[in-house]
Amino acid sequence: MIERILPERVVSAEQFGDVPGATLFPEEETLVARAVAKRRREFTTGRHCARRALGLLGVPPGPILRGDGGAPLWPSGTIGSITHCDGYRAAAVTSKRDVLSLGIDAEPYGPLPADVLDMVASPEEIAALRRLGDGSVDWDKILFSAKESIYKTWFPLTGRWLDFTEASVDIDPSGEFTATLSISDPRMGTDRLTGRWIASDGLVATAVVLPR
Repeated sequence: MIERILPERVVSAEQFGDVPGATLFPEEETLVARAVAKRRREFTTGRHCARRALGLLGVPPGPILRGDGGAPLWPSGTIGSITHCDGYRAAAVTSKRDVLSLGIDAEPYGPLPADVLDMVASPEEIAALRRLGDGSVDWDKILFSAKESIYKTWFPLTGRWLDFTEASVDIDPSGEFTATLSISDPRMGTDRLTGRWIASDGLVATAVVLPR
């Protein structure tokens, strides 16, 4: 599913559920030593997907540790993103020669609780969602996922927090979205991001790829 919203220069691997027998490197084991079983499974399958995707770039298997803020530390010369939700795990990776940063996110399809929507969306964004109209599409969940992908693109470059309200997202029913950031950072090189979304198999997935 995720590959359908990624450009050709970005490779991916996904898993609907967990991989029996998937293992971690010892260095990764320490990262989830105190985690509950569900979190361990998500983490393990996410790393499994990441290594499969890296293998498509010719990168040999190795530990993928965590940096500040929990973002994955990718092998030299590569950049990527990992996502997981109930029933789905995925990773996307590419060469740093082509892409400055990228972020992917997946969420179970379904409407956001009203109190959550009020926290993640501005009144203008909520009004825009209502104008989209079609009640068969959970536009609010697409908005939430898009903002998660935007954050995953922003943070590895800047090392700075980005609040939900600091990215204004405009969703196009064609499967694309644009975001305007209200804060700037020279490491981003832009305050405007574009991404793609898909709703399929009971899931919503979004992706943002910031080219060099």
